[in-house]
Amino acid sequence: MQFVKNIIPVSDIIKMELFQFTNDLKGAFHPFTHVYTQSDVMRVIEHARMRGIRVIPEFDSPGHTQSWGKGQPNLLTPCYKGDVPSGSFGPVDPTVDTTYKFMESLLKEVKFVFPDSYVHLGGDEVSFACWQSNPNVRTFMEKMGFGKDFTKLESFYMESIMNMTAALNRTSVVWQDVFDYHERIPQDTVLEIWKGETYQAELSRMTKAGHRVLLSAPWYINHISYGQDWRNSYAVQPQNFSGTEEQKKLVIGGEVAMWGEYVDATNLNPRLWPRACAAAERLWSDEEKTMNADLAFPRLEKFRCELLRRGIQAEPLFVGHCKHEYDGL
Repeated sequence: MQFVKNIIPVSDIIKMELFQFTNDLKGAFHPFTHVYTQSDVMRVIEHARMRGIRVIPEFDSPGHTQSWGKGQPNLLTPCYKGDVPSGSFGPVDPTVDTTYKFMESLLKEVKFVFPDSYVHLGGDEVSFACWQSNPNVRTFMEKMGFGKDFTKLESFYMESIMNMTAALNRTSVVWQDVFDYHERIPQDTVLEIWKGETYQAELSRMTKAGHRVLLSAPWYINHISYGQDWRNSYAVQPQNFSGTEEQKKLVIGGEVAMWGEYVDATNLNPRLWPRACAAAERLWSDEEKTMNADLAFPRLEKFRCELLRRGIQAEPLFVGHCKHEYDGL
């Protein structure tokens, strides 16, 4: 929890106005209880609010929900091997009423804890293998006229969850998969692009459909590569896609993503800073002033030294040193 709170002051300095608090595949990692309580979350929200930062929760489903099944029996789909359960579980089971009762209760609690008007509902990377193996799911598919198209089943689930969110006067944010595979999405839904190889085409398609869009694909900074990969952040042009000026106005921002497969408290700060600062400068500043990474280098280097001076372990941009490190010698 303290590491979550430590991210916020630096985010304030570089004008990152939103902090996305996501559920985790394996569960949250409080050092003693391994959960975040409501009071934990409220402290983070207030800590951020005092620094001008909004906290938007992400409760990603129907995939990425293995941790949910630990505390909510019968929520996840039992996987089958042949005619018998295999003992493993897949995504949320979208075929039973209890799932929707649980989600409605969860979203009401989310509204109580999180004051922001946006809720990220996820919807990405859903594996259909478990659904395909389950005879009850297949029967439900036939009854609903979905045939063998499991994207229609996911669409049925996501549409239900988005309608619940709207009924609570909250606006849904979803990953691009929901747009790619589903036909009916409320017009006010915000779409987020994470697939890097096609993001310009996605920007064009989504904005043409009238949706507001967030771009995170170029800023997955948990992906580490050798050398000065921070330079890539300055080359991104979020509005460089085929579309009208009105479409380009629908690109409302970008997000730096830091996923935790290989990141924990021991290496979070060096991976995050100052690489996230490069993305923030690119998003906030005029394009013509930030496209040249060579000109950005001294600014970023100076800021990295300021982070070190404040006790934030930011990784080096290249060989060099900070002046304050030699004070008093």
